[in-house]
Amino acid sequence: MKAGDIGGYRERLERTVFNPLTQTSVGFYLLVLVLLGVVGWGLYAYIVQLRFGLLATGLRDQVMWGVYILNFVFFLGIAMAGTVISAILRLTHAGWRTPITRMAEIITVAALMIGGLMPVIDMGRPERVWEIFVYGRFQSAIVWDILVITTYLIGSLIYLYLPLIPDFALMRDRLSDGASTIKRKVINLLALGWQNTVEQKHRLEKAIGIMAIAVVPMAVMTHTVASFIFAWMLRPGWDSTIYGIYFVVGALFSGLATVLIVMAITRRVFHLEEYITEKHFRYLSYLLLTSLLLYLYLVVTEFLAIGYKLKLEEKELLNLLFTGQAAPWFWFFIIAGFVIPAFLLVFRVGQTIHRIITAAIFINMAMWVSRLLIIVPTLQVPQISESLGVYTPSWVEWSITAAAFAGFILIFTVASKLIPLVSIWELAEDAETEAHSESTGEVAEAG
Repeated sequence: MKAGDIGGYRERLERTVFNPLTQTSVGFYLLVLVLLGVVGWGLYAYIVQLRFGLLATGLRDQVMWGVYILNFVFFLGIAMAGTVISAILRLTHAGWRTPITRMAEIITVAALMIGGLMPVIDMGRPERVWEIFVYGRFQSAIVWDILVITTYLIGSLIYLYLPLIPDFALMRDRLSDGASTIKRKVINLLALGWQNTVEQKHRLEKAIGIMAIAVVPMAVMTHTVASFIFAWMLRPGWDSTIYGIYFVVGALFSGLATVLIVMAITRRVFHLEEYITEKHFRYLSYLLLTSLLLYLYLVVTEFLAIGYKLKLEEKELLNLLFTGQAAPWFWFFIIAGFVIPAFLLVFRVGQTIHRIITAAIFINMAMWVSRLLIIVPTLQVPQISESLGVYTPSWVEWSITAAAFAGFILIFTVASKLIPLVSIWELAEDAETEAHSESTGEVAEAG
């Protein structure tokens, strides 16, 4: 980009990004209304559960965990998106990440908010959370889980907010005379007196760098501790030393797929084609393929170790997965999670973005099913009796699950009307740096 084009680029960027914040279509209100309806129905289902207890669900003594914990692990995996796309790529100075970092950070915050509610719902009564804090034992993985998730959520909120400060200042400067006093005060407060001075920029970049370093171990610890809840139990399939890295790589896999899907929708709805280009989808697809190979390695290793030892209860689990009741789900996971995405990502046939998004959709469906396969079949394997445990989610569980996904989409949708979905100041700085490099190169060639 030439130096003379910077002004026009920045003007187009601000107009495109700020338009969704000032103009609201009928479609937006309809979407919010539908999402609120689904969330409201889920709230009604939860009230029914509070009234009748966990008897209103399909959970029983043998299979005591179901779709609630499944959703907990799934949303926790999606929360890896902000760490991978924003923090790690920022630390590695990958300049191409700039247009997509904020979306990834919002996904992380929304997923942690929804995922963190799932264990509370699974407990049956919400006051039991307080009892964990008061009477919980430090040796319990659940206590650790609450601590790391809370820390990760707070860290992610801070990491989301810091790069927003210059954009809040832009919003402050663009406020019309008709803006309400409350809105003006809120944006002024959020802008923190930003005037784009050299000292302010230095302090902001230092703070963002510190948080980028901090959220990476937070994310790793969150997924590792979540795996401890399973790995510390002497149950077939769970009694494994690779569950920590297994959960971390699985989170990376589903997190990248989610970011790609959200990118495609946001790019289309908010007309961000100039800033979120095919290059971003292509680069993320390389990371997605890498994580697919890593996750495939761990899956093969896990089942190879189980099959080699073939303890009695583990034989029962393998039979259940490969040829038994869970076999349709297991083979769907293998085909939709590995075979189809690998074909779409390796053999570049067809339109690039459509091909990558199709792979991402299959991956997310497969990763939701993989959480089902981790939890339910293991609990179905009998420990005392000779009969398999039975679990069929009730309408209450399905309603709360639908509300969880609707709540996740609702948080992102509302966020799109409150804050810019791409970092304006960082994109503008990248364009200025590119223009400066080009002009320097031209001068050097002329000399």
